Amino acid sequence: MTTGTRQESAAVGVDAVTSAPRGAAAAVTGGGAAVMPGGVAADSRSAMAAPPVAALTGRGGLTTRPGAAATSTGNRPPTTPTRRTGLRVLIIGAGITGLLTAIRCVLAGHRVVLLERGPVPHPGATSFDQHRALRALVVGDRVATRRAADLHRRWRELDALLCDHLPGAGLYRRVGVLQALPPGRIPAAVATATAAGVPLRIVHPGAYPLVGFPRGSGAVLEPHAGTLLADRVLHAAARWLRHHPDAELRPGREAVAVDAGRARVDLADGTAETGDVVLVAAGPWTGALVDRPVVLHRQTMVYLRPPAALAHAWAATPTAGGIGADGRAWLLPSVAGTLLKVSTDAVRREVTTLAGPDDDAGWAARVLAAGVVSDVDGYGVVRVKHCHYATAADGGTGFVRVGPAAWARPASGPDGFRTAPLAADAVVAELAARPAIP
Repeated sequence: MTTGTRQESAAVGVDAVTSAPRGAAAAVTGGGAAVMPGGVAADSRSAMAAPPVAALTGRGGLTTRPGAAATSTGNRPPTTPTRRTGLRVLIIGAGITGLLTAIRCVLAGHRVVLLERGPVPHPGATSFDQHRALRALVVGDRVATRRAADLHRRWRELDALLCDHLPGAGLYRRVGVLQALPPGRIPAAVATATAAGVPLRIVHPGAYPLVGFPRGSGAVLEPHAGTLLADRVLHAAARWLRHHPDAELRPGREAVAVDAGRARVDLADGTAETGDVVLVAAGPWTGALVDRPVVLHRQTMVYLRPPAALAHAWAATPTAGGIGADGRAWLLPSVAGTLLKVSTDAVRREVTTLAGPDDDAGWAARVLAAGVVSDVDGYGVVRVKHCHYATAADGGTGFVRVGPAAWARPASGPDGFRTAPLAADAVVAELAARPAIP
């Protein structure tokens, strides 16, 4: 490292996480009023209302717990399995998109075969990580903000579904999300949140001394936003599928070619799988199976262990974005046993391959020098990880049809984990238009 930061390891990857107190949730008054300019308090009731809670039955079906509200219409997953459609759906990839799409297919009455080149879940998958941010506010875009707020409900539904019978194993922790902004943009942020029904508070950066803010910036807090415990989500989704009679998990089965017209997948061992539909959800590796132009990106993340004296303070610190000296950095706090994760858009670069060596120490040094954390020299560097994702020219991040019997999600963008439920809902809605097979 080129800084004085204590380095424990430079291995690529992250440690397994363990349960811990909710942390920053105690520092946020859920359901309190959002303070707006002029002292006007906005009602915190919003699109974040508690969702219906579904529970697994002993045979892998779903029931709705007594007293739970009914689900809304649209692409929202049903609370009870629909009749079996006869569709045999082959899904390639057991990252977050593949796993959630498999669950959504099963709930819609399809039979699923999930093919994965490694174990399920795969520690080498881009979506295998300790935690990911779940936020709603997109300043100046109330439509996008409202859509993101709906993701809070969807993730809470998934949390209830996947963690049923596992007390205290919540996968979504509402620690809040801070966003640093120039003071002149705060009124626009408040207006966007108000129009979208998202609770928002104006806060002072000085209330968060561990976080490095741009000089002269202000900040807003989404108290109902938070952190998804990503690797736990993957394990929980895989566990749910293993116990469902209409899902087959096939680890160690690498797909090498897709026939999008005949719903056939050729495997590296010389065998093939056929179905009625193929869904390719292999993350940035999707381009090797379907011909869709994308741009590959690599971003370096650094995982830190805070000094013992600051552990409690970090547990009460929200996720934060727009931070660092140039306002391009972000962090996820050490919540529920995770490490503190920091990065900056300044280390995001386009690449032409997912393989090959990289300068771990050099990129990590740039992250540490970005001013994300105050007095970073006292922190231990535990991991350095390079994350990959793909983007499309049109900005699309959902599944696209690539043949008569195949869809793919070639580009998920940097928020692919957070938006995976929307992608799964949309493609399963398209499958519903296909005629049932007797």
